[in-house]
Amino acid sequence: SKLSLQFGENVLAETHAFELHITDENDLAGLPEGTREAARSLAKSQDKEGWIFTLDHPSYIPFVTYADNRELRKKMAIAFGARAFQNNEFDNQEITLKIAKLRFERAQVLGYVTHAHFVLEERMAETPEKVKSFLNDLLAKAKPAAEKEFAQLTAFAKELDGIEQLEKWDGAYYSEKLKQQLFSLDDEILKPYFQLEKVLDGAFTVAQKLYGITFEEIFEIDKYHEDVKTYEVKDEDGQLVAVFYADFFPRKGKRNGAWMTSFKSQYVKKGINERPHISNVCNFTKPTETKPSLLTFNEVTTLFHEFGHALHGMLANTTYPSLSGTSVYWDFVELPSQIMENWCYEPEALALFAYHYETGEMIPMELVHKIKESASFQEGMATMRQLSFGLLDMGWHGQNPTNITDIKTFETEQFASTQLYPDVKENAMSTAFSHIFQGGYSSGYYSYKWAEVLDADAFEYFQEKGIFNKEVAAKFKENVLSKGGTEHPMILYKRFRGQEPKPEALLRRAGLL
Repeated sequence: SKLSLQFGENVLAETHAFELHITDENDLAGLPEGTREAARSLAKSQDKEGWIFTLDHPSYIPFVTYADNRELRKKMAIAFGARAFQNNEFDNQEITLKIAKLRFERAQVLGYVTHAHFVLEERMAETPEKVKSFLNDLLAKAKPAAEKEFAQLTAFAKELDGIEQLEKWDGAYYSEKLKQQLFSLDDEILKPYFQLEKVLDGAFTVAQKLYGITFEEIFEIDKYHEDVKTYEVKDEDGQLVAVFYADFFPRKGKRNGAWMTSFKSQYVKKGINERPHISNVCNFTKPTETKPSLLTFNEVTTLFHEFGHALHGMLANTTYPSLSGTSVYWDFVELPSQIMENWCYEPEALALFAYHYETGEMIPMELVHKIKESASFQEGMATMRQLSFGLLDMGWHGQNPTNITDIKTFETEQFASTQLYPDVKENAMSTAFSHIFQGGYSSGYYSYKWAEVLDADAFEYFQEKGIFNKEVAAKFKENVLSKGGTEHPMILYKRFRGQEPKPEALLRRAGLL
C-alpha cells in the first residue's frame, strides 16, 4: 500500500516537474487558439513571457495532436513517456518491481498460483487463462486491421511531409490530419457545439428520459473547492435519490484523468434507505476571458462515461454499503459507464445538447454522421493499444515476476505481439502505469475491453427497441444499475439481456468484422 502511494506521488511529481516554455510564436504553428490561450495564461500566472505547456492532459494531448513542430512534439512525447523512468529521486523502477513481487508473494501465501489467480477469482473472467485467451482472440481479429491502418498512416505521413519512419510523437498528429482529410472532421470544428454546461445538462436529460430522475443545482452543500458544483437528484415522486458533485477543472495538486467517487454509499439501515453522495471528477479546459469551457468530442464521451459510473452509484438500491453501487466485480464495473458513451453518437441524444455556444444553432446532421462514421476510424490500432496494456498487466501479474530484473527488457518482450511504432529507449510504460500500480486495475486492465463487449451487446438491445425505450431502460436499471454486487454479474446480465453477451456486436461497431 505504501509503495503504491509512493508510485502515484512520483508520477505526479514527474508530471509537474516538466514544462515546455515557448517564447517564439512560430513554434505554436498548428495549435488551436484555445490551447494557445491556456498556455499563455499559464505563463502569465508564473510571470513569464510566452507560452507554457505541461504534461497535464488538457495541455499535452492538444500539443502532440496539433503542433507542427516535430522536434517539440518529440520533446513532449519523450518527457511524457519517461515519467518516473529517469533514475532520479522520483524513479519508479525499483518500486514497480517490488510491488509486482510483493503481490506475487501475497498470492502465494494465500494459496494462489499468481496475483492474477488471486484477483480473478472474483471477476467475471474467473482465470488468467480466460483473460489471456480473450485478449489474444481479440488481438487476432484486430491485428490485420491495425497493421493496415498503420501502413495507411505511414504512407500518408510520407506523402504529406516526406516522413520516412513514423514515430510515436507522429501518431496523434498524422492521425488527426488523416481523419480531417477522410471526414473533414476536426475537434476545433466540433468544440463550439460542446459547451461544458450544455453537455452536462444533456447527460442529465438522457438520465431523465431513461430513468425518470432530475438534477437541480443547489448551493447550501459543503464542498472542498469553489470549482465544485453540487446537485440534488430526485425521482419522479420528488424523493431524494442522491447528492451529485461535479469537479471538472484542473488545478495544482489535482491528478490527471477522470473518475467517479462515492463519498457515501447507498444502504438500508433500521428501515431507512440512506441515499448516496456521488462525485464525478474530470480535467477539462477552464473557461477563459473570451470563451466558455468547450469540450472536444473525446471529452464529451469522457463526461458521459464517468456519468455512467455516477448513475451506477446514484441508482443503487441494496441493503449493504459493501455491495452497493459500483461495488461489483471489476470487469463488470465499466458496463454502466461505457454503455453511456453510446448516446453521444446518436442524433436523437445530440439534439438535446449539441448547440453552438455563440449562434445557438444545433450541430449540423452532416457533422453527426461524420462523428458516427469516424467512430471506427483507426479502431484496429486503438484496440491493439488497449490489448497491449492488458497483456502487459497480465505479464506483470499472471506469472512469477521474481526473475524480472530490467523493466525495459521485460516490456519489450510483452509488447512484441502488439508493437507498431519503433521503441523509444528513454521511455517505459510501467513506471507511470498508474492504473495497475497505483489504482485498482492490477490483473484487471483487460476489463475495459471485456466491458466493451458487454456494452456493445447491451446497447444493441437499446437500438433494437429505441435508444430512449422506457422498458429496456427499466430492465437495465432494475437488473444492472440498482443491484450492485448482490448477485453474480453474468446472472444479472442475462436477466437484462435474455442471453450471454456475444463479441460480434463490438466487432461490428468497431468495423473489425
